[in-house]
Amino acid sequence: MNRSTSRPEPIDFGHRQARLRVGGLFAARVSLRSLAVALALTAVALGAAVLSLGFGDYPLTPLQVVRALAGQGDDFHRLIVAEWRLPMAIGAILFGALLGIGGAIFQSLTRNPLGSPDVIGFDAGAYTGVVLTTVLIGSHHHGSVATAAIAGGLLTAGVVQLLSSSRRGAHGFRLIVVGIAVSAMLQSITSYLITRADIDDAMSVGFWAAGSLNRVGWDALVPSLIGGALVLACVSVLAPALRQLELGDDAATAQGVDTARARPVLLIVGVAATALVTAAAGPIAFVALAAPQLARRLTRTPGVTVASAAFLGAALVSLAHTASLAVAQAYRPVPVGLITVCVGGLYLIQLLIRETRRSI
Repeated sequence: MNRSTSRPEPIDFGHRQARLRVGGLFAARVSLRSLAVALALTAVALGAAVLSLGFGDYPLTPLQVVRALAGQGDDFHRLIVAEWRLPMAIGAILFGALLGIGGAIFQSLTRNPLGSPDVIGFDAGAYTGVVLTTVLIGSHHHGSVATAAIAGGLLTAGVVQLLSSSRRGAHGFRLIVVGIAVSAMLQSITSYLITRADIDDAMSVGFWAAGSLNRVGWDALVPSLIGGALVLACVSVLAPALRQLELGDDAATAQGVDTARARPVLLIVGVAATALVTAAAGPIAFVALAAPQLARRLTRTPGVTVASAAFLGAALVSLAHTASLAVAQAYRPVPVGLITVCVGGLYLIQLLIRETRRSI
């Protein structure tokens, strides 16, 4: 009797990998499931963006939008799509990706699903910087607002890092608690400043604080694209150190990571990612909190991955932007931040319930 000598097929645990190579500059191994999720989320983000370009006072069909993007069709359609609506659609994808990156960095550093810029208070610091610039100085120029947002976020990050540090470093839970306290203080300051501000400045800041893409044009988008490219470059360089820090400072040090330098640099990059969004569109809440954890569940990876969080964040904000435009066309204008708060608030409640059950 002849016995088959063929080897049994290997068991697929969902972590098969593919090797990606871009010329001779970049090569990496990527989980096939993560790659499939990234492609699906990209399709969702782009599909939502195309739909969003059709909403407005002058509605367009998806076919008209595609023809306008291709440089065909009516000149007025091309003007509406390319000049008026396209910056907002691109901004939704870019800002969602930056929020996902920022959330993934902070959740990796704190090793806590609640460790997001929304919760820790860095968004509140960026918001305070914008309020100070608008109310006290009276400047509404995008450059000064963006500078104030980034400076406020970085200053808040420095204060939180300093207050949460000890001889053994800044622990994740302590960082979150201190961040919540600092955020509450900053919110009280901004509330007082708004009550003392001119009515026009107060309305402008209040509308901006809701998180809206309606004022995002090419003048605000181009600097954000440049800043986003710099953030992406820094994250690509720091990704190995971030993965090691997820295991703890001792394990990272054993692998040769200089934690005393890597942690503050990653903190700055994470704050810059979220501050760029706050400067251009205001604080779009809960995306940085939800995107990394939802991406981890979709990809079934053991930890948070920056790339997956970026793709999911882009899809979330693009969908929220489209939903806000659909509601505005049927009822009245709704900021995109209101959509993300409604969805993200439910996620936060579910997350808190799960963490409470786990601790019992």
